[in-house]
Amino acid sequence: MSAFEFATANRIIFGAGKLSELGSQVKGRAKRLLLVRGNSSDAIPRVREILSAQGILFDEFALHGEPTVATASEGVDLALQHGADMVIALGGGSVLDAGKAISALTTNRGDVFDYLEVIGKGQPLVNAPLPFIAIPTTAGTGTEVTRNAVLGSPAHGVKVSLRSPMMLPSLALVDPELTYSLPPAITASSGLDALTQLIEPFVSVKSNPLTDAICREGIRRAAKSLRRVYHNSVDGAAREDMSLASLFGGMALANAALGAVHGFAGPLGGMLNVPHGAICAKLLPLVMESNLKALESRHAGHVAIGRFTEIARMVTENDSASAWDGVQWVSDLVRELNIPPLSAHGMTDADIPEAVQKTLNASSYKGNPIPLSEGELRKILEKAL
Repeated sequence: MSAFEFATANRIIFGAGKLSELGSQVKGRAKRLLLVRGNSSDAIPRVREILSAQGILFDEFALHGEPTVATASEGVDLALQHGADMVIALGGGSVLDAGKAISALTTNRGDVFDYLEVIGKGQPLVNAPLPFIAIPTTAGTGTEVTRNAVLGSPAHGVKVSLRSPMMLPSLALVDPELTYSLPPAITASSGLDALTQLIEPFVSVKSNPLTDAICREGIRRAAKSLRRVYHNSVDGAAREDMSLASLFGGMALANAALGAVHGFAGPLGGMLNVPHGAICAKLLPLVMESNLKALESRHAGHVAIGRFTEIARMVTENDSASAWDGVQWVSDLVRELNIPPLSAHGMTDADIPEAVQKTLNASSYKGNPIPLSEGELRKILEKAL
């Protein structure tokens, strides 16, 4: 066993109805804050009321679509203009990423490309970000407990991370009730994203005993509840399981590593402007299949093969299931949840060569349990069309 580190949000508050505790968490800690939000959450007016009841001045920054380097800069300008001393993000993973980036860049001035991975200089943050509270309204990304913010760069046709241990949120307030109104399609794609972020760290080259334990618990909960919540959006117990699975996935990916699914997701999200969860949902069983074939043919004794077998036995609840039974179970789940092919988002054969090359350079891909060839990566995308 290799040495490892583990870090997460400074504090996590989890539970149905816990949004009501937001007031006590910000009282006396902020004079003026920036509320970064989406557009559709029923919780937006509730958060406004909570902040107003505490007498806290706040400005709102509404995010439309996935965050880019430009939108992050706009948010920073607003925070500086009004002297914000705290940032709250209320929404899905994109909103939380935007809030996290704004809180970091407000105190670390300069060009955003000074700090971005892959396409930027990757310089470390020097100053602590503004205090940041993450309130997720979906159950998928686990961004409320990660140390990075994913930003799109249309000029480069890619999504990359702004990353620092200092970007871990001050508080993650996770209230499963905020996910009850999610439509089935978002429930499906975000839920499969959560499952991906539990499976990939579990088989990654940087897995460790602590993330393994978190992944096992999260995989079991997601396997038990994702179908249920897709078919019944107000199943409280299933919604709670999926919020926990998302939270655990965020903890795992922040402290272990990801793999080829997320290696693809960054480039494809930038090239096609497709929601992150939709890409992960379609690619998960295809990457599992390719990884398992590569492991069995080139590295038959690899520990990850046993991990895939363990995943299969957790999701099927069958102690004699094989690793391939797990791949089939995930494939069936993707089909039942009506995940569309990538061609539905505008991807064509012509996009594959560029996507493969960008994936090979993606930071997330480095955690894959075995290096895949360009041909293997190409075949995954061909099957996903």
